[in-house]
Amino acid sequence: MNYVPVRSSNVAAIAYDEARQVLGVRFLTGREYWYHRVPSSVYLNFLRAGSKGSYLAMFVKPRFRCTRA
Repeated sequence: MNYVPVRSSNVAAIAYDEARQVLGVRFLTGREYWYHRVPSSVYLNFLRAGSKGSYLAMFVKPRFRCTRA
């Protein structure tokens, strides 16, 4: 996955693999997590969100299974 740097106090970069529907989130700490079965619309809205941390907490974490990369 190709990560896109984002402006956030917590999230360093995000990526999306459309074929596998996997959303990658890399935090400023260096930890990376993959969220599974994520529609592309969620990824696009995440990119556009004013607050990446709030979007992640409200629309990604409670809805999609996560594994540590």
